[in-house]
Formats: sequence, structure tokens, C-alpha cells
Amino acid sequence: MQTLVVAIDRTGDVPGKTGVSLPVSGVETVSDLIVEFGMQDPEDSTVNTLLEALAVGRDIEATGESAVVGIVSGNAENVVSADQAIAKQIEELIETHDPDSAVVVIDSTEDERLLPIIESRIRIDSVDRVVVRQARDLESTYYLLKQFLADEELRGTVLIPIGIVMLVFPAILMLSDVAVAVGSITAVIGTFLLYRGFGVDERLATLSTQARDALYSGRISIVTSVIAAGLALVGIFVGVLGASELPVEGLEFVTVMAFAYYSVPWIALGAMAASIGRLVDEVLRDETIRTASLNLPFGALAMGLVVRGFAAYFLERAAIIDGIVLEPTRIGAITIRGLTLSPEHRLAGFVLLGILVSLLGIGLTSRLTHEGDRDLEAA
Repeated sequence: MQTLVVAIDRTGDVPGKTGVSLPVSGVETVSDLIVEFGMQDPEDSTVNTLLEALAVGRDIEATGESAVVGIVSGNAENVVSADQAIAKQIEELIETHDPDSAVVVIDSTEDERLLPIIESRIRIDSVDRVVVRQARDLESTYYLLKQFLADEELRGTVLIPIGIVMLVFPAILMLSDVAVAVGSITAVIGTFLLYRGFGVDERLATLSTQARDALYSGRISIVTSVIAAGLALVGIFVGVLGASELPVEGLEFVTVMAFAYYSVPWIALGAMAASIGRLVDEVLRDETIRTASLNLPFGALAMGLVVRGFAAYFLERAAIIDGIVLEPTRIGAITIRGLTLSPEHRLAGFVLLGILVSLLGIGLTSRLTHEGDRDLEAA
């Protein structure tokens, strides 16, 4: 079994400074080339790469296996021509020595990009990266910074916010004191981190794409979504208005319950409108109804009833709203006496009504599903 130990000189320093045509192979030839190249440029890290290739070849032969040491080199013209030259030289070494596998010796992370090229021609058993001990930390930092600057997304995420902060901070500092400047910058950074952390930009991009597709395809859900948004805004406005007109102040819980009591009916109607539009789109597009889509309107209505019931209970107990009073009614000779519902009865009525609506939705969904299954079986 013979192993090819190949040292990579991607930049073409060896043939450029020695005038030797590559590839070369053999311990004596490589040793002479190392001496000549080292005398030309003793500070070049490629000298260490070539010496490491000799050392690896010696270690392999010490185990009783055969090893041949070779050097391949690119050129300084461009990356493509350099990689093509190295690929051609690898093929020459393989044709000359017919090795079973290869050990690749490199001196930088840039050379690692050549590994797929070499591996497509011969099996690679090991990759030996040589880093000069004095320059290990410096080189690692250099390549880390270079990789960071080459990533466009990282540049936009880190460098741009830092640049904006460095520009805005002195301006705010000149117009106000240090506390205001630090607080403003911290708030902006926090907002940006939350914006990126929750993926708001991706959600907005997806939302705009979905809205455009919905407009082009003529989906009714885009109209019902706008209606739902309008009803939700109306609900928020009515809730704020109702909570602001409370006769008592300082009761935050009662204020929240008042907001829920007045706003929930509108918000529930908006949710029903959006879910019905989605349901109609599914029927028109697929001619089938999913169970989840059919349950949505009933679920929205049931939730609205239950939440409004609880909010009404607390407001009635706080004497903010009046109880439900049934006036006496006369039907012919029969007289129905009046009735005043207690807060507990009112709450129980809303909860039961919400449960009935939910059960109605489940029953309707189950019935339609069974009918659809029977139609499929009959077909």
C-alpha cells in the first residue's frame, strides 16, 4: 500500500521563487527544493509545510508502509486557474506513482477549499494543517475576522447597528445628558435585538408575499382579513372608551375587565370573519373542508362568549354594570313573572352557551367528516 503525502502551495510561491516546475516528488528532490526555497524566503510559512510533508512521509515509512512525498502548486493569477493547475498536478502524481490514498498537508484555511478537488481524484486519509507556533493566535484571528467580513448577513446584523450607534450617540450626547443618551441607545439596541430574535423581518417578508399572492389569486380571505382587522380596531377603541368611562379609579383589575367586556364581542366577530374567509377559500380551492378550519368560527364565538361572561360577572359584582332583568310578560291568560339573574346565573348562562356553541361546531364537523368519508367509499 502506497500513500501520497502531498504539500499544497496554492499561491504559487515555490515555483515563483525557485523557478522549478511543479509537481515534484521524492524525498531528495523535495529536500533540495526546501533548501533552495528557504534560502529565497526563510519567513514564508510554506517552508514549514514542505518540512511537515517530509516528516509525515518519514513517519509513514516507519510503520512499514510505502510513502511518496510530492509538492503541487497553483499560481497567483486567480483562484480558478490556481485550482485547475493543482488538480492537473495531482492527476500527474497519481498517474506516476499510482498511490492508494493521500495525506494532504496545508498551511491555511484557504487551502482547505482544495480538499474536495483532491478527494474527487484519490481517497484522502488525513489532512495535516501546519500553523507556525508564533503566529497561531494571530492567524486564527485573521481568518476568523476574514470569514466574518465575508458573511453579508453578519455584516448587516452586527456592523451596521454598531456604526449607527457610534454615529447617533455623540449627537444625542450633545443635545442632552449622558443618562438620556445611554437610555436611548440601549432602547434602540434592545428593540433591534428583539426584532431580529423574534424574526420579525422574516415574518413581515412572508406576510407581504402571502398578501400579494392572495391579491393575485383572488382569495376572499384577504378581504375577510381586512374586515377582521377593522373589527379588532373597533373593539380596541370601544374597549378603551368603555374602560375610560368607569366611575371608579385605581382598580386596574376592574379596568381590564371593562376593556374585555366591551371589546371582546368585536374581536370575536373579527376572528369569525377571518376564519370564515379562510374556510371559503379552502372550499373553493380544494373542494374539501378541514376539521380545524371548520372548528375555527365556532371556537372564536365560544371563546368570546366565555370571556364576556367572566368579564360581566366581575363588573356586575363591582356594581359597574346592571344585572339582567326579565320583565313580567302576559301571554293570554298566562302571566310570567319577572326575574332578575344573579351574577352567578349570568356567568353560568354565558359559559353554558359557549360550551353549546363549541359542541355544535364539533358535532357539525364530525357529521360533515363522516359524510365525506362515506362519499369517498361510495366513489
